[in-house]
Amino acid sequence: MAADTVTTTVIELPESRVRLEVEVTPQELQRRVNETASKLGRDLRLPGFRKGKVPPPVVVRQLGREAVLDETIRGQLGRWYLEAIEDAKVHPVGDPDVNMEELPDAGEPFTFSVEIGVRPVAQLGDYKGVSAPKREAEADEEAVQAELDQLREQGARLESKGGAAAEGDFVVMDYKGYVDGEPFEGGEGRDQLIELGSGRLIPGFEEQITGAAPEEERTIEVEFPEDYHATHLAGKPATFELQIKDVKAKELPELDDDFASDAAGFDTLEELKEDIAGKLREAEQAKSEGEYREAVLDAVVAGATIEVPDALVEARAKELWERMLGTLGQQGIDKETYLRIAGKSEEELLAEARPDAEQALRREAVIAAVVEAEGLAPSDGDVLDALQAPAVQEQTTPEKLRDRLAKAGRLEELSDDLAQRMAIDLITEHATATPAPPADAT
Repeated sequence: MAADTVTTTVIELPESRVRLEVEVTPQELQRRVNETASKLGRDLRLPGFRKGKVPPPVVVRQLGREAVLDETIRGQLGRWYLEAIEDAKVHPVGDPDVNMEELPDAGEPFTFSVEIGVRPVAQLGDYKGVSAPKREAEADEEAVQAELDQLREQGARLESKGGAAAEGDFVVMDYKGYVDGEPFEGGEGRDQLIELGSGRLIPGFEEQITGAAPEEERTIEVEFPEDYHATHLAGKPATFELQIKDVKAKELPELDDDFASDAAGFDTLEELKEDIAGKLREAEQAKSEGEYREAVLDAVVAGATIEVPDALVEARAKELWERMLGTLGQQGIDKETYLRIAGKSEEELLAEARPDAEQALRREAVIAAVVEAEGLAPSDGDVLDALQAPAVQEQTTPEKLRDRLAKAGRLEELSDDLAQRMAIDLITEHATATPAPPADAT
């Protein structure tokens, strides 16, 4: 697709950077100008034309070619940049520095240049036969007991205890809150179940319920935190009138054969324990294998020669930071909130991310070098195998999904990912596992 729209010349620069000289073909430019003109024409009213039906050439004459062309370039530059990256087969790191030439005349190509950091190049040392630590996967008694405790928690019941509420008890109550002597929105509740010691309420609330008994009325004084989510209440003192209705204690089921049957369908508690231990071992084996593969890769990295400029590390650290902010944003946590929770500045967090960023770049460089040295490339069968699960999820066949990815220009990305896995498989198969030191060893 990129060859039909852009042609790219790659110029190597120092410090793992390149300059891309990009030329957008006249045909592609005109296609996008027509698209832009059609969109602009939807709101254009001209004598002799119905609204939204003004032909693109008329829109261009009416608004001026330069204005439509400028709008086109601003809207399409990101697309052309990605196509240039694909055409040049480089792996960018950090933000691009784009320099645009003058607007082209009719029938001429549009040119621009991009300077961007790229993945560093590794000179491999020994990558077959390295040694790396691998720990034995175990399911210790504490882990099994923790799973049993979680099952007991799931089967727990709350029973009225009749006495005074203590930490760990549950209190059923009605409450009504006042700020400056007036009720406030959201400050009233009925039959609310509160777990003492959970820390879910504002500071001081749970502590002042401790010792309360059923049918007791209490008035407590608290202060909303300065960073409380309801800003009209933040930092203000409040009074709550409470009516204690019940105090309940959590009762856990006995850990016996009946529990094993009710909780998981096993005849005996011993069978349940064996099943839990087996699943924990499987999970630990998968985790141990992942750790070992990473350790093998790091051993190959340690034996390779790789120049990683500071600017590249800073760019990757910023990428990692922005990726984390995106994940936090999906959870409803913005940057300011996270910085407040972390108690650190953005600069401090970026500095802390630098070692991981540098090691990530070194790993990527080594994997790419192994792929090239071994000529690794997935077969069509490998691609179809990788697409089995997503094809089922999308209710299609692996072949149709492959064709769809190819049409969208995303099949090469999948092939690259598979080649990288093949590289790690190869160096792991040729590595020697050594016993890992105990987890608490210093």
